[in-house]
Amino acid sequence: MTASERYASVRYIVDDVQTAVDFYTTHLGFVLNTSAAPAFADVVRGPLRLLVSGPKSSGARATPDDATTAGRNRIHLTVDDLDAEIDRLRGAGLSFRSDVLAGVPGVLALLAPVATCSPHCPCRATESCPATDMTVRNIYA
Repeated sequence: MTASERYASVRYIVDDVQTAVDFYTTHLGFVLNTSAAPAFADVVRGPLRLLVSGPKSSGARATPDDATTAGRNRIHLTVDDLDAEIDRLRGAGLSFRSDVLAGVPGVLALLAPVATCSPHCPCRATESCPATDMTVRNIYA
């Protein structure tokens, strides 16, 4: 079983990575998997992997359309061949919010949302909501 089959990964932007790690591991039963604090850490509980990104992480960089909007937490889908997956998704008529981005712990592409925003969402977007973003990534070997 590969890591992508073991875990559902969700990225959270936080102000302080170590404080977040301490909270999840002390109070909610998560176990520290990796740490590159203060930029990034990931914690695991069962099949859930939280990717905790601090202000200095590549994950916290604003993408062009969501620099000032809410909803920058993302679902991460790990793939073996990022370029092939991008080609497949583009071939299906989907688009991406950015070019391929490199950072810790790999390279990623931000798949543009296909759903429109709910009227109850704090971002109040009228066409697409960044809260529906998915990140397609592959991990450095």
